[in-house]
Amino acid sequence: MKKLLFSFMLLCTTVAFAQVPQGISYQAIALNGSGNAVANANVGLRLSILDNAATGTVLYTETHIKMTNGQGLFNTIIGQGSPTSGNFTSINWGTGDKFLKVEIDVAGGTNYAIVGTTQLLSVPYALMAGGLAANSNVNDVIGDNKYANFCFYNSGNFTTYAFNQNTGTWTGQAGGGGTVYESNGNFCFYNSGNFTTYAFNKDTGIWVGQAGGGGTILSSNGNFCFYNSGNFRTYVFNQNTGTWVGQAGGGGTVYESNGNFCFYNPGNFTTYAFNKKTGNWVGQAGGGGAVYESNGNFCFYNSGNFRTYVFNQNTGTWSGQSGGGGTVVISPSN
Repeated sequence: MKKLLFSFMLLCTTVAFAQVPQGISYQAIALNGSGNAVANANVGLRLSILDNAATGTVLYTETHIKMTNGQGLFNTIIGQGSPTSGNFTSINWGTGDKFLKVEIDVAGGTNYAIVGTTQLLSVPYALMAGGLAANSNVNDVIGDNKYANFCFYNSGNFTTYAFNQNTGTWTGQAGGGGTVYESNGNFCFYNSGNFTTYAFNKDTGIWVGQAGGGGTILSSNGNFCFYNSGNFRTYVFNQNTGTWVGQAGGGGTVYESNGNFCFYNPGNFTTYAFNKKTGNWVGQAGGGGAVYESNGNFCFYNSGNFRTYVFNQNTGTWSGQSGGGGTVVISPSN
């Protein structure tokens, strides 16, 4: 019997270990027993999360039916399939190692053959295993998986359209005509007709609106941020949750780093940081001067109590230390 080959890329774009992930972006190439790409066809998948070891307890299992492209490539999100056992949102990512078991039916059914099991890491990574189609190579695969979404405004029907390469479809949202902002395959624009800011989420394939805007829109790692002068609130669109989250205050400088945002509210003398992992704003009394940023973290000096504070995106909290007020040295970003 011919050995089933299957080459796969695993991109953990939304995992936050110690927090509940919204999903894990998964991209793969399906090859048949002869090593050729299963092109332009449905394949059946069964994906399982195992605890502690490659032979560990099955915490969660789901199935998918996905259409491949001409190179045998398909995209899906682990956590958004059809569950057959367990609960994805109940997985405790903060304890023990987690492993992904992959099974596939290249005929598109449920006669699954095991491909393999690999450990999930706590940082984004790409893993290649098995062989590639005869007319493909690793560089081709990586190139194909870069974001290649498109967006334009149609003045004929006053609608902005986004093309999502994951689904291969166009999705329209009424309004637009001004600047369209882009970040990691997502798009954002302000509709002056109904005074609403819209963001397109490539993962969900839908536009989501938030009342207000019209000024500067900041973008960072797929997220967007704007200040609404109508209700004096700062809003962030979080691609992980697909929602807008507002925090009272703002209107001045907004700092961004790795999808997180930070601003000082002079109304209550508080500095706020938005954490993309938790989807929440967290405030710390003090600030008003320089805010430093590095790899999603923020730092400022509070002259009121002579303390220096750091917001840690991993813990989602501010941590203070007595002293400071001079130069803050920042480690290089990586």
